[in-house]
Amino acid sequence: MGRADILTDGYGRRIDYLRISITDRCNLRCGYCMPEDIPLVPAEEILTFEEIEAVCTAAAELGIRKFKITGGEPLVRRGCPKLIGRLNKIPGVKQVTLTTNGILLGKYLDELVFHGLRSVNVSLDTLKPEVYREITGSDGLSLVLENIGRAVDAGLQVKINSVLQKKVNDGEWEALLGLAKDQKIDVRFIEMMPIGYGKKCEAVKGSGLQAKLREKYPLMERETQARGNGPAVYYRIPGFSGSVGFISAVHGQFCDSCNRIRMTAKGELKPCLSYGDSVDIRAAGVTADRIKEAIKEAVRRKPGGHCFAHRDGITEDRQMVQIGG
Repeated sequence: MGRADILTDGYGRRIDYLRISITDRCNLRCGYCMPEDIPLVPAEEILTFEEIEAVCTAAAELGIRKFKITGGEPLVRRGCPKLIGRLNKIPGVKQVTLTTNGILLGKYLDELVFHGLRSVNVSLDTLKPEVYREITGSDGLSLVLENIGRAVDAGLQVKINSVLQKKVNDGEWEALLGLAKDQKIDVRFIEMMPIGYGKKCEAVKGSGLQAKLREKYPLMERETQARGNGPAVYYRIPGFSGSVGFISAVHGQFCDSCNRIRMTAKGELKPCLSYGDSVDIRAAGVTADRIKEAIKEAVRRKPGGHCFAHRDGITEDRQMVQIGG
């Protein structure tokens, strides 16, 4: 496994990034993530903040330096900003970031900044109110856009995560990209992952979208400097304040550089998104040594790659909200 402060898997990949779902609750109902009839985890089965902090402390001692707080919608869980502050104080931690749908971002923005949040990803698939309502079941688009602007003004690094679906919002790529024109916002187009209800959606290929962008912006150039912790490939368009990124999970496999594991709200460590295999933190016992052994076991189990391009091999049968988006 390498040195005590460098965690590597069986393929020589350094694992320094942990995505943590702190809740499976959400204030929106995006069909490809959280269908209406999905059962929720009983509150007593969700990890406490003290347990999450213990996991992150042990992970940091093993060499994990970056944490992403996800859900569900993490900001519906009371105390989320303070948790971010507690994780930021763990020795060795370089960054704690947040993924949110943006509805509550304005309400908690000052508190998040106070507790050390420097980067936020906002999930936003459309700029049309009627399409937003269709996708999310909410009329909150104007509030989300307002909160995005406030986050930029507060000095946060803001990234927009957009998932395009055929016959739903695939014609909005140019409008969404426009958010990066005059603001320091990175807009990232993410291929629909065939997990849960996402298997039924008609996804838009990242390669096809890139071709459209190159046709419209022939001077678009690939970024040479890393802009995040994940697999996005970024491009700079002349005259734009922000960048455009692509996460082509299905048709642009990036497993050779995968640097992460995930933890569900129940404390299940997932080596890979496409497989149902997991290591239960609580079953191991939430003590420092046992947590470390569970993390090492999850890293040992990381496969060489996912199988999204061959759906018969996918063994993860839960919805995205149940495993952490």
